Amino acid sequence: MALILNILSPRRLGKLITNTRVRHHSSLTTELINNMDKKATWDRFYTENSKATNFKNFEWFFGFDAIRDFILPMLHSQPNSDALHVLDMGCGTSALGPCIYRYSPWPVQVTCADISAIAVRLMQEHTETKALQPQNTSSKLDFLELDCTHLHKHFGPESLDLILDKGTMDALLRSREGGAKASQVLKQCLKVLRDSGSLFQFSDEDPDARMLWLEKEGREPGVMVADVGVQEVGELRGVTYYCYQVTARPITQ
Repeated sequence: MALILNILSPRRLGKLITNTRVRHHSSLTTELINNMDKKATWDRFYTENSKATNFKNFEWFFGFDAIRDFILPMLHSQPNSDALHVLDMGCGTSALGPCIYRYSPWPVQVTCADISAIAVRLMQEHTETKALQPQNTSSKLDFLELDCTHLHKHFGPESLDLILDKGTMDALLRSREGGAKASQVLKQCLKVLRDSGSLFQFSDEDPDARMLWLEKEGREPGVMVADVGVQEVGELRGVTYYCYQVTARPITQ
């Protein structure tokens, strides 16, 4: 199942139900489609995918190589003289965070956070086994069990330079009860970002729909508005992906 899901977005999970190769996982697939906002769903998902003999990183959409030219220039442009704090929000068992830690020539503090304790444990064990070495010796990497609707409980206001969302809010938006949670997560992201920081959201949703949602839900009357830009990442297996860059702009009274 992991090999098939590895190339799909949350929107396309439904197609798996009719795929004969995953019929024995149909209950898990149905649970994913309907309950992608639930911790128990992801605990079960990563438990199932960890049964293989050899660990393999699981990537929604694509891996680090597809978006390194978005991320590394962003880090280079940041004015912070200290280590840049990067959050991979809803990291699962993706190699995105570890790759930023490994390949950034500038000092970074990378936090990989996920609601699933199982995913966090798998990544901790994997990185310890691999003994990853950063390009910049001042860089740090850590893993954190965290419900992203509670960002404010772990990160203070204006404490992060870059937040990466590769499928997390998509999963919330496409689950039955996740719309309000996605809005909550977006607002919290904008509050914990520094003035020069950005949220990079990677999605296959068309800009006509996603940009309007980001602008609407990122707005807090009298406090801030969300400035949203978009670039096309490229096409993979017939699907076009986009990078939405979201920054908070305070409203001056």
